[in-house]
Amino acid sequence: MPLAILPPKLIEAIPLEGYAVHLKYEDGLEADVDLSYLVRGEGEVFKPLRDPKYFHQLRIEEFGTTIEWPNEADIAPETLYDHVQRAVYERRRAEANS
Repeated sequence: MPLAILPPKLIEAIPLEGYAVHLKYEDGLEADVDLSYLVRGEGEVFKPLRDPKYFHQLRIEEFGTTIEWPNEADIAPETLYDHVQRAVYERRRAEANS
């Protein structure tokens, strides 16, 4: 079985308006990402995140691989990094087309 390769260390996670978060990784990749899809889902662990005040209690987990909340809800590290990569790609694409 191949070993999973984790993304670079997450060094900054700042809650923004609504369910957006500014994320920055040690490789320099950073972007604002919309995580509102988490609160629209049916998963019980994410229901407390529907309260924006609770959502904003996010923090970088102890190993620096992802964000988590007080109820131990989290996002897979590779999924979170993928969100940032996509946001950067879309931003660059928009800049190139303007």
